[in-house]
Amino acid sequence: QSEAAAYEFTTLTCIPGILQHNGATIQLLDLPGIIEGAAQGKGRGRQVIATARSADLVLIMLDATKAEVQKPLLERELESVGIRLNKAPPDVYLKPKKAGGLAFTATVPLTHLNEKLVYGILHEYKIHNCDVVVRQDVNVDEFIDVVEGNRQYIRCLYVVNKADSVSIEEIDRLARVLTPKGDRAGLWRDVVVTSCNLRLNIDPLIDRIWTKLALCRVYTKRRG
Repeated sequence: QSEAAAYEFTTLTCIPGILQHNGATIQLLDLPGIIEGAAQGKGRGRQVIATARSADLVLIMLDATKAEVQKPLLERELESVGIRLNKAPPDVYLKPKKAGGLAFTATVPLTHLNEKLVYGILHEYKIHNCDVVVRQDVNVDEFIDVVEGNRQYIRCLYVVNKADSVSIEEIDRLARVLTPKGDRAGLWRDVVVTSCNLRLNIDPLIDRIWTKLALCRVYTKRRG
């Protein structure tokens, strides 16, 4: 059982658990908190992040009184090791070949990339023979993610705990701050406010986990 206390970093090692919901068994891993510089190994950060890379869903626990500071810090550490939260893989086809040079095709208008820039990036990675088909208006960083080929695109839910410590107005403001700019239609889509102390919003959180995982139930029948 995970330890809970009034101070930070009570979890010092990975603690596994099981969540039963809608007839399904979901494995939970309570990981130690990560600090700034975790991607470089501070505070056993590399071990924690390596575990997160294999997850289907990441729950980022935020303190309601510090959420604005904690969220960008955690996202920055995860981004630096190739974890992309709530993002779909860029729709770019890249296939190296033995000869024939570089072949570039774009099926949509590009505002961030052009053929010359793509060739320059590929030469930096010593790729001189490949086919590239861009089907989405990606930026340079997203194209580099495709070239690197080791990014993990993982669903994420931001859980703002200690809701009993702030006002309703502050909670509404936090939801707007934590929602990506230009996505006001998705307000509260990736944010859940809870209070573990008062057992507030725990069941809705479980329902959101279930929805976010997008599990598919398969019914089988006997042979014959």
